[in-house]
Amino acid sequence: MATVTEALAQIKHGAHEILIEDELRTKLDSGKPLRVKAGFDPTAPDLHLGHTVLINKLRQFQMLGHTVFFIIGDFTGMIGDPTGKNVTRQSLTREQVLANAQTYQEQIFKILDPHTTKICFNSEWTNQLNVVDLIQIAAKYTVARMLERDDFHKRYTTGQSIAIHEFLYPLLQGYDSIALNADIELGGTDQKFNLLVGRELQRHYGQSPQIVLTMPILEGLDGVQKMSKSLGNYIGINDPPNEMFGKLMSISDTLMWRYIDLLSFKTLADIQQWQKSVAEGANPRDIKVTFAQEIVARFHSHTAAVQAYEQFVARFQQKEMPDDLPDLAVTTTTETIPIAHLLKETGLVPSTSEALRMIQQGGVKIDGEKINDRHLQVPVGSTHIYQVGKRKFARVKVNKV
Repeated sequence: MATVTEALAQIKHGAHEILIEDELRTKLDSGKPLRVKAGFDPTAPDLHLGHTVLINKLRQFQMLGHTVFFIIGDFTGMIGDPTGKNVTRQSLTREQVLANAQTYQEQIFKILDPHTTKICFNSEWTNQLNVVDLIQIAAKYTVARMLERDDFHKRYTTGQSIAIHEFLYPLLQGYDSIALNADIELGGTDQKFNLLVGRELQRHYGQSPQIVLTMPILEGLDGVQKMSKSLGNYIGINDPPNEMFGKLMSISDTLMWRYIDLLSFKTLADIQQWQKSVAEGANPRDIKVTFAQEIVARFHSHTAAVQAYEQFVARFQQKEMPDDLPDLAVTTTTETIPIAHLLKETGLVPSTSEALRMIQQGGVKIDGEKINDRHLQVPVGSTHIYQVGKRKFARVKVNKV
């Protein structure tokens, strides 16, 4: 079992903000399993990797012994979350919401433990509210406080319309926390206002205020705008393995680290070692391949991840590989091996000087991509297809002694 200090360190890793951290420590000190809540409005049929930033953190709470409440906002989804919108959001029909909700239930258990996950539809309690109940909830918050929310404030000051029902959304999301007596609620950074409404309403209803934990918003493949299916910059968790692998390989070397930080289940020490190896000359592509295989394996299988890598390599090679591609291995006592030594040890070149000459002449490829860095360091654990000249190929794995 992790100590409170260790648990807090794990929870804080990758999180954007915790309100209030001292209160979270107190709740952890109690030793009781905490009730951890996150809500998802089923506004589209599929989840993407941007959604999983939050779901991964829920999984972490489960591993620390807490209970996760995955709230499907079938009621609030029909209102439409106005967060970040400069116009009133179109409401969904109940049929659309329920169809989308079904796919969410099928997808989340690729990450979450079904034994410590409770799926709830917020219509279970919101449908029980009558007009008097709704008025009493609305009486706990002022219009002035609502207009402090950035998107509402901008729309109000620029003369854009705000429908009354949009003010109800954060109130009803907050009421979810009351219905569940939540200890902690998670959301994206854009949800901070809504999460704090829940905290405030709990005080009015005599409950201990929930801890608010916000997670960063994951950028899409363009590295600029948030990942979104409508923008076409997303990676769906139901994407076919080859498509998922290819999309992950397409992200920039800089964006790769943000994806790893928010999506990988590797330890912080492992990630720091990856960063160190790249700083010392290793090719970032090697890390990207390892990460892409991890994600594909999580949502499909290890076999699918290996096949996706092999098909990615074959697709981007200029010439077809031989059928009898040899599988070789090299060993090193350090965390990386120089490319010239790797080529010599595998017999692809007779000497390191010949390896350096071939690299300089553009005669060496890794996974079908020409390399020109004579000082390239290949990390332990990587497996790639190396080509020297037109006819020499080998699939090589680097092991540590």
